[in-house]
Formats: sequence, C-alpha cells, structure tokens
Amino acid sequence: MSDDSAPPADRPLADRANFLLSQLGFHVAQTFAARLAPLGIAPNHFGLLMHVERGEGRSQQQLADALGVHRKVMVGLLDDLEQRGLVERRRHPGDRRAHAIHLTGAARQLLPRAREVADQHEDEVLAALDADERAALIAALQRIAGDTGNPPGVHPGLETAVRPGSAAASGEGL
Repeated sequence: MSDDSAPPADRPLADRANFLLSQLGFHVAQTFAARLAPLGIAPNHFGLLMHVERGEGRSQQQLADALGVHRKVMVGLLDDLEQRGLVERRRHPGDRRAHAIHLTGAARQLLPRAREVADQHEDEVLAALDADERAALIAALQRIAGDTGNPPGVHPGLETAVRPGSAAASGEGL
C-alpha cells in the first residue's frame, strides 16, 4: 500500500522549502554584505550596532546574555567595533567591574546610512511581492524562526562569527 500524501522521491530542489530558503539566504547574505562593505561594516556589525543602540549603556555581559552568545565572543565583537571607532567602553555606573557599551559619534552617523542600505536591499529582495505578500512572508518567517528556537533579531551564526581573541568578524550577520 502506498502513501499518496508522501512527497515524490524525485521532487525537484526548486519545490523544496529548505533548499529555497538556503538558496535565498545565501544570496541575501552575500548581497547584503556587499552593500554594507562601502560603509566599512559587515552584517554582524550592523546587527550588533542596532542592538547597542536599542540598549545603550548595557554591560558587555548584559549584551552577551541578551544576544545569547558567549562573553568571549562578545568581547571579540566589541573589540572589533571599538577598533573601528564605532563603540566605546565606559565604566558601568552600577558595577565598577563592568564596562558599559556606548555608540560613538561615528556610529551615530553611520547607522542611518546603514539602515537606508538595509531598507533598499530588502525592497530589492522583496520586489516581486506586494505589501500584503511581504507582510505575510515576514509573519510566516517569524513563526518559523520562533518555532526553531531562534531569539528574535539575533542571527544564529553570531556565536561563530568571531573566534575568541580574534578581532576579525565574518559577514554572516547578526
């Protein structure tokens, strides 16, 4: 007896959601990195700067906890942003042992341009969809991401983006 509900074994890759998501994810990651490169940042820098902006003054540890990354990885990411002149560490007012993370003036000038690049890129990627389709796609992707345990707004590759002790960050995203 055969199961008529089972997908055919020879289903083409173009009919497989996992393949399409992987194909599009690779394309979007590569093109987003290329679009941000003239600004001197990678997608993981953009994401981390956005998180710092939303919670400026948090300690390195609080930021690492919020993003779900090891503290050594966070130190490497912040070292990289500090070397680029985009964040600064200050003594945390509530804990002498901790550093509070703040954006620099350069980051405040860079972020609006980076957001514009991100918005333009997203518009290009989703050009084939109307506003309702875009909203439905984003809602579906949020549901899927949530069901897989991914925290909202945090790239799962962040933990491997920077090796502890390394100042080099990959362009995989945040």
